[in-house]
Amino acid sequence: MQEPGFVIELSTGFLSLPPDDWLRLAGRVQEAGLKPKPELGIYDPSKVINLVKRFVKEVGVERVMIESEGITENVQNWRTDVIQAILRELPPLERVMFEAADPSVFNWYIREFGVDVNLFVDHSQIVQLAGLRAGKSDTFGKIITFRP
Repeated sequence: MQEPGFVIELSTGFLSLPPDDWLRLAGRVQEAGLKPKPELGIYDPSKVINLVKRFVKEVGVERVMIESEGITENVQNWRTDVIQAILRELPPLERVMFEAADPSVFNWYIREFGVDVNLFVDHSQIVQLAGLRAGKSDTFGKIITFRP
């Protein structure tokens, strides 16, 4: 059983924070007995990958969140290449959480990466996501798990 704890999202969506300061802030959050969860936007996939590696190695964060902006939100075509690059460079899958602001987006993530992919959805979409993971939603039976 996993120990309960408070998770603090550290986002630079509204303010600019140099990477070294962001890492120090995550360390301070962790020292206070809380769990930092940095939220990273996709401005340059290689920089994001390197920063995530630093958060994991230098601070020991358990999970990072990848913002949907620029990947599946406010873009003409989804940047699935960015998602693939992140997952190729940052195993294991449990360390990465993707923001999925729309049912078609979390449907795609489940179909591509399976029912255990970490997704951040709006609270009003939790039941729909749970149904999708159970194979009872709009994937037309394409999602199968063999769990008791």
